[in-house]
Amino acid sequence: MQMGRFALLGAGIILAAATATALQAHGDVTPQPVDTSALPEIGADWLEKNPYSGNGKAIEIGQSAYGQNCARCHGLDAESGGIAPDLRYLELGESGDQWFMQRFRHGSSHDGKVYMPPFGDVLGQKTGWAIRSWLETKHEG
Repeated sequence: MQMGRFALLGAGIILAAATATALQAHGDVTPQPVDTSALPEIGADWLEKNPYSGNGKAIEIGQSAYGQNCARCHGLDAESGGIAPDLRYLELGESGDQWFMQRFRHGSSHDGKVYMPPFGDVLGQKTGWAIRSWLETKHEG
């Protein structure tokens, strides 16, 4: 009987350690590089309006970039599971562009907790607008 308790306790400890590691890993986001060389140049100054809106190549690149860098928190196909904002409902047009790019560039944190890391300096403006272009195709009113 005593041996069974130790086995159960050992299994519980192993399960707890594995779960804690998986949960901690979920918060670690290492940005994946995105090749945007096929997109038109847009300059160094950050724009307030999406220059690639409706651009097929940007949408293609944005879909891949989203899958590599955003889906982990915002869900596959931009369908959030409730933890992070569901980006299908992001407002279209310039005000939605501005909100998106603000979060993409600077991230989001509250009370010292990082809810979204800043991606702007790491992935660049072209990647951000490509992701936004893809998200526009997923929009729901």
